[in-house]
Formats: sequence, structure tokens, C-alpha cells
Amino acid sequence: MPDTTDQTPAYETLTFEVDDDGIALLTLDRPGALNAFDLTMARELERVFRVDARDDDVRAVVVTGAGRAFCAGMDLSAEGNVFGLDETVRPTPEEFRAAYDEPPYDQGVRDTGGKVTLAIHALPKPVIAAINGPAVGIGATMTLGMDLRLASTKARIGFVFGRLGIVPEACSTWFLPRIVGIQQALDWVYSAEILTAEQALTGRLLRSVHEPDDLVPAALELARSIVVDRSPVALALAKQMLYRNSAHDHPLEAHLSDSLAMYWTSIGDGKEGVAAFREKRAPVFTSRASQAPRIHPRG
Repeated sequence: MPDTTDQTPAYETLTFEVDDDGIALLTLDRPGALNAFDLTMARELERVFRVDARDDDVRAVVVTGAGRAFCAGMDLSAEGNVFGLDETVRPTPEEFRAAYDEPPYDQGVRDTGGKVTLAIHALPKPVIAAINGPAVGIGATMTLGMDLRLASTKARIGFVFGRLGIVPEACSTWFLPRIVGIQQALDWVYSAEILTAEQALTGRLLRSVHEPDDLVPAALELARSIVVDRSPVALALAKQMLYRNSAHDHPLEAHLSDSLAMYWTSIGDGKEGVAAFREKRAPVFTSRASQAPRIHPRG
């Protein structure tokens, strides 16, 4: 495995390392608190996915937790509103929708976990969760914005919001039914039970389950297999197309974006890919994810 070196300034709650193949290992690093999610972690995760992971030297991101937990959910020890919300604001749906990214709503009303999953979802690169231990609340829902989820046999996953009198957050009501189906999603949210790794695998939340010592190496190797000898632009467009087009109500929308994506890749990395196939050699793609063309009206 190539050596890894820290590519970013120090974080308080995370570590972020990138190896020679461009595989980033992002570790939630509050092991003494079971990597509980707080407002600092929220801000730092947003920065990773909106800034650091967008560097073209980063090809894929694997996310795991330090110590025995992945993330034990929201840190409930904070003073005041533990979710960092402004309890003096009384937004109507219309007011919030019109100005959700402006004061006072951006900081005072918007769900911090949702900001993180939106940043993960927007990254035009593969993101893989390596769930090494307990992952409850936001510890579970943040992984839904990632593309693939692997887990340790010691993982325990819970959508426990009903026990706290709150609702599923972090855009999970969009992601979870798409991953596991509406009936399974409702079952897990209604019950608020803690799932074993095998139960999560049976429910199709997980791609695979691994022995603890094998989990992160398996996730890193999977990431490497996805990006080595692959076109960064083609991967970026494929991710965008699968998420967007599966939510449209007619296949024509997929056809329109497929056509533009095929056009631009055919005159870009596609030329090298075809040449390499004909010459029976590994391709040398030169595109960068940041150069992916716009194929949807809203980007």
C-alpha cells in the first residue's frame, strides 16, 4: 500500500490523509467521545468535502472512525440548544425556503448534519464509508450521503431519532428510502432499534461486512479499484447522472443528460480509452474531476 501523508492543515476533530494513488482516508478523530458529532466536526467535515477533497489530486475518499466507534451521534453535552439552532427564530416554510442560506436561517435553522451530507453528495468523486463500530443518529445518516458503505462485524447502526423526540435529519429522508426502499426505511425509523452489521447488510444498507482488522484495508482497496485507470471526468458524470436521473419521472431526462455526457467524454478521455482498448494497454487519462462539463440545466 502506498505511503500516506497528511495533505491538509490540522483539524480538531478529523484527520485527512491522501496516498500516492489519490485515495484519501478521512478519520473522525474524537475517540474519547466515541467520535460524537459536534458543531466543530460539522464545520470541518463541510470544509473537507467542499475544499480539500475537491483537489484534483484526490480521486476518492474513505471515511472511518478512530478507536472503537464510527460516530456515536450528536454530542448532547453542549450547553443550550445542542444542535446549535437559534430558538428565537420562528420561520414559516415559505420564509425558510426563500432565504434558507441567509441569516438568520443559515446558521440558526438549517440542520448541520444536512449541510454535511449535501457537501458529501456534491463531491464529484467516489465516497466510501468504512463503518468500524457504533454509528447512530447522525453517525448513521451521514453515511447515507456516501456512495458505498462497508462495515465491521462490530458495527452497530441505529436511526434512533424517535427515542429522542426528534426526526431523521441530514437529508436521510431522501437518501434512506432510495437505498433500502420505503418499507425498510420506515421500519427502521419507526422502531429506532440498533441494527447489527448483518441486519444492515440484509436490509441492503451495506455493501459488505468485514472482520475489524480487514475493514479499512478492504475499503481502501475498493476505492483504489474504482479510480485507478479510470477517467475522473467519466466517474464524476456517472455519479451525477445516477443520482439525478433516478429521481426524474421520465427516462427522457436521462437520455438528455446521457447524450451530453457521452458527447463530451467521447471527445475527451474516451479517445484515450478506445485507443488503449484497441492497443491492449492500460489507459492514461488526463482529465480532472474539476473539469467535468455541465450536463444538467442547474449544473
